[in-house]
Amino acid sequence: MSRRVRRKVANKGKDGVVSLSCHETGVEDLGTERNGVVDWTILPDDTVIHLFSRLNYRDRASLSSTCRAWRVLAASQCLWSSLDVRAHKFDTTMATSLAPRCMNLQKLKFRGAESADAVIHLQAKNLCEINGDYCRKITDATLSVIVARHEALESIQLGPDFCERITGDAIKAIAFCCPKLKKLRLSGIKDVFADAINALAKHCPNLIDIGFLDCLNVDEAALGNILSVRFLSVAGSSNMNWSVVSHLWHKLPKLIGLDVSRTDIGSTDVSRLLFSSQSLKVLCALNCPVLEEDTSVSTIKTKGKLLLSLFSDIFIELSSLFADTTKKGRNVLLDWRCSKKKDKNLNEIMTWLEWILSHTLLRTAESNPQGLDDFWLKQGAALLLSLMQSSQEDVQERAATGLATFVVIDDENASIDCRRAEAVMLDGGIRLLLNLAKCWREGLQSEAAKAIANLSVNANVAKAVAEEGGINILALLARSMNRMVAEEAAGGLWNLSVGEEHKAAIAEAGGVKALVDLIFKWSSGCDGVLAYTSLVGS
Repeated sequence: MSRRVRRKVANKGKDGVVSLSCHETGVEDLGTERNGVVDWTILPDDTVIHLFSRLNYRDRASLSSTCRAWRVLAASQCLWSSLDVRAHKFDTTMATSLAPRCMNLQKLKFRGAESADAVIHLQAKNLCEINGDYCRKITDATLSVIVARHEALESIQLGPDFCERITGDAIKAIAFCCPKLKKLRLSGIKDVFADAINALAKHCPNLIDIGFLDCLNVDEAALGNILSVRFLSVAGSSNMNWSVVSHLWHKLPKLIGLDVSRTDIGSTDVSRLLFSSQSLKVLCALNCPVLEEDTSVSTIKTKGKLLLSLFSDIFIELSSLFADTTKKGRNVLLDWRCSKKKDKNLNEIMTWLEWILSHTLLRTAESNPQGLDDFWLKQGAALLLSLMQSSQEDVQERAATGLATFVVIDDENASIDCRRAEAVMLDGGIRLLLNLAKCWREGLQSEAAKAIANLSVNANVAKAVAEEGGINILALLARSMNRMVAEEAAGGLWNLSVGEEHKAAIAEAGGVKALVDLIFKWSSGCDGVLAYTSLVGS
């Protein structure tokens, strides 16, 4: 049933006669504005649905109560096939109220244990994909109930923060309950034992993408039993027996991409994996100290396979994946995204590479190891900026967070690395961040505003932000109903206000008023905002 037909059915009178709107009958003399008043009720259905798609779920649900026509349109399945509940409080009460709209929900993003507990109350039996962050307090019991109620799940991602209370028992529950599972990415599991992995191998025949990231113990031998896997990441995981890995994993018949970044793998095992595996095309080993300190690493024979490491030019290495030699240099990711003719297998590899690169760069920025200045200045900043243009929202968010993080030297003293900040500016990063801040997704708004705020500690970057129209954008974000977005924008205005030349522009853009309103909007925990306001207004 088309949207227009649904609207006609909804407008039937007592006699069953369809009452057509002026737009549907072709009457052209009724515009959307008359005597200066906009008549929203005669907007085309597709336009209203498009507007609704740009709202968060709370605002969308509120607007649906405005009139009968909008109530029908707001219930359109296309608006509720995907749901991101991270921006606002999502509990059992909210989930229950949304349940009637979520019968055909397929993708869900949530944040925290309370939201995880509420997921089952959506009654979204057709749910295919869940993506959760701030997962430290999520338990085996909660995850087990979620997967038991959603047997159609094909993708489960929890991270990048550690899932400290999830064990191998929950992984076994996933295996038993989700036979259609294709992607499983979990961060910070203490012990991924053999029984759990073997259960995945037995009950999930379509599992092609596995990520056990930053885990304390992972059974390497058991992972060698998942013959369906094509992409595997154990980035950041400790206590790995690399001898077992190199002798077993090269036998995985479908393994295309392997990520061992931020581990203690050495050159011998890297060489054996590259040489012995018949299917492996990409091995990512970024920020692996043992490998990088080995003077013989330059002699590793890759047999035409891709090895991504800190001592290689990542953009050039990525370019080697393409037969088209025009896709090279720092535009390789952008050229691939814009390409009209895409190879399916290569598309899968590049999509996976974007995800693992964004994750590893963020983790590396957070730990800020010594000796990486050259990497960040020569290619790290450019990589983050390129990933910020990804079509994958979580990749964009991680890249923006990475930019906000890698420039910071000392949180307490608000000191940043000026060379790194200016590298972002010189590579066109300010315009990219401001464009991201203007998008309708609140998660991206928050991370972009945070990056702009941190970068603006540098006077040259602050000047560039102001010249690019950043003050107006931040002032607008400071009025957001999303507290995280508003506070990050407030921080940006504060950093910009340190320069006397920007204070008048901030006031003119309504920044001071927005900050004052912010204090009254969220009276608790606003000491930082109060400080922003006093400084900006002085």
